[in-house]
Amino acid sequence: MSGPAPRSSRTLRAAGAALLLGATALAGPAAPASAAPAPDPAATAGAPAAPDGPAPDANSPAALLRRLQALYRSAEESTEAYNATQEDLRATQARAQTLGVRLKQARARLAGARADAGRLARQQYQGGGPATLAQYVRVLLADDPEQAMDRSHLLHTAAAEAAATVDRLARGARQADTLARQADAALDRQRALTAQRARQRTAVQSRLKEVEKLLAGLSEDQLATLDRLENDGAATAQRALVSRGALGAAGAPSSAGDRAISYGLRQVGKPYVWGATGPDAFDCSGLTSQAWSHAGRAIPRTSQEQWKRLPHVPLNRLRPGDLVVYFPGATHVALYLGDGKVVQAPRPGTAVRVSPLAANPPLGAVRPDPGDRPVTGYTAPRQITAHGPASGAADAGYARSAAPGH
Repeated sequence: MSGPAPRSSRTLRAAGAALLLGATALAGPAAPASAAPAPDPAATAGAPAAPDGPAPDANSPAALLRRLQALYRSAEESTEAYNATQEDLRATQARAQTLGVRLKQARARLAGARADAGRLARQQYQGGGPATLAQYVRVLLADDPEQAMDRSHLLHTAAAEAAATVDRLARGARQADTLARQADAALDRQRALTAQRARQRTAVQSRLKEVEKLLAGLSEDQLATLDRLENDGAATAQRALVSRGALGAAGAPSSAGDRAISYGLRQVGKPYVWGATGPDAFDCSGLTSQAWSHAGRAIPRTSQEQWKRLPHVPLNRLRPGDLVVYFPGATHVALYLGDGKVVQAPRPGTAVRVSPLAANPPLGAVRPDPGDRPVTGYTAPRQITAHGPASGAADAGYARSAAPGH
């Protein structure tokens, strides 16, 4: 899938400057650009605090930031829904293909059984087939009992063969009919998923257009203010996590976790593209699933499935290689590096980067390798320890030239 056409250089710079919106603090569908949504108290880590007193102006920097956060939150929810449908579609296509092969084989066996049954029917009609009445009479009237017994055995064998042919015909017909129904159902589901994926693609693109429209009307001063508010909010949230002991010691990853970290760090600087799983671009769960795949451990594709199916661990027991999942709907995910840092693909318009863990409000964490022991003598890569965990440089060095889209 290709992205939207390039925009003017100013709009691209505007997108890059304001796409540093990791503290996506609002739940629910995207809010229209003309109305500032109310913040979700459960998901406000990293977002600028609302001052006491009268409600802020709808065009204030804080209100603009909340609006952009809501739009990106909605876009990411739509992205992960698209990813889940894409995975379902792939599985359904594979099942339909398998059922098609099995149905072809079943129909070939059924044709063979029908041919055998037809041959038996012709033999019976012509009087020369097994187990006819005349043959039974000849056995009963035979002068030689031993010869009669031999003939009787042959007749029973032939009758059993005929019965087996009829049974094989019936079973083959039932199997072919069942497989045909299953194949039809798989194709129907494939068509429904294809239509659903198209609707979800439209939803993502619509959310991103709303963001672009809002960004296009902002001045450079407004964009700089949004940057400062976001960085300050992320730094404050990170310090709060550290001060209350919510983040444990860095520790060491397993050997597989070390490989996942190395892979994730090698992707730093590559663009976010929704639905992408590399090697040239990633979305959030595309990065984490590929990191662990390259570490030799297959994990679910989407952030929701990673949260649902992988073992949970508390944040104060994190070890490098764990996955940190964000927001109440588990719509964002990052790879924990240690020292309070994650590597993540933040959102359209940005690139894969190392960030403070609290750049988004965490829901919890999961561990893809719960049974593996930490490696001994582990030395953290330089990218992890370059800044302290409470650094205010939340996502410094973000790409200002990347356009949102897919």
